[in-house]
Amino acid sequence: MAGYRKLGRTASQRKALLRNQVTNLLYHGKIVTTEAKAKEIRKIAENLIALAVREKDNYETVTVKTKVAQKDKDGKRVKEVVDGKKVTVYDEVDKEIKKDNPSRLHARRQMNKVLYGITEVPQTTAGKRKGTKTVDMANKLFEEIAPKYADRNGGYTRIIKIGPRKGDAAMEVVIELV
Repeated sequence: MAGYRKLGRTASQRKALLRNQVTNLLYHGKIVTTEAKAKEIRKIAENLIALAVREKDNYETVTVKTKVAQKDKDGKRVKEVVDGKKVTVYDEVDKEIKKDNPSRLHARRQMNKVLYGITEVPQTTAGKRKGTKTVDMANKLFEEIAPKYADRNGGYTRIIKIGPRKGDAAMEVVIELV
């Protein structure tokens, strides 16, 4: 007996399908899929959330000096002429960053092995590249999802049956974060 469901796909197709569905589950909070896929998604998602809960506070805050370009009232960079060339003017600013400890860094890399990157496109500029931003799913796990489940020992997802699908009568379910 296999330790996992094959889902009628080759190994690479199955891995891509599960990665995609786990990423969407964690991004949106719930998805609709078949019962067999949901049970496989649940295993992966619960492991990722447990990893995030375990490592959520394992970082140190470090102050770093950075250069930031000066901007005028229109939001454009201020330039001055030096030796006949236009050069951008920079200010030095102290910035606080979170530095992962080694075990949290390892956890982040393990999450990035499973999760895909998500690109958010604002509704006003739909179809255009301007204004899009990528969401760091590992960071979302650490910052948003893990604090919700800090006092919970497992059972982060719920599967609710919603009936057979019209085309092939496969049992459809909603899998959601509790």
